[in-house]
Amino acid sequence: VQLQASGGGLVQAGNSLSLSCAASGRTVGTYAYVMAWWRQVPGKDREFVAAISYDGGDSDYLDSVKGRFTISRDNAKNTASLQMRNLKPEDTAVYYCAVGGILTRYFSEYHYWGQGTLVTVSS
Repeated sequence: VQLQASGGGLVQAGNSLSLSCAASGRTVGTYAYVMAWWRQVPGKDREFVAAISYDGGDSDYLDSVKGRFTISRDNAKNTASLQMRNLKPEDTAVYYCAVGGILTRYFSEYHYWGQGTLVTVSS
């Protein structure tokens, strides 16, 4: 599976931004893959942000983004999205989309990664 993340940019705090992840190589719905978003700040470990089950029926969020971020997917288009609202400076990071076999926050369970897209939130 190849993943291409896009949609990052510079926004002011309080504003919204939407990230997209396009998968190719395998149909993520057919293979029942979980799709997820992680983020990383230089010098720190990659951090789980959100994940969604293959059918969209289950999801999980980092506590600090609950109520502000929404993950969704469209299996027909082989895509996933992360709608981010009320962004805060601490949300600044490189955001990565990832694909795995189970809905989990364990980094090692995600086997496919996109290249990352930078989100910068100014105060």
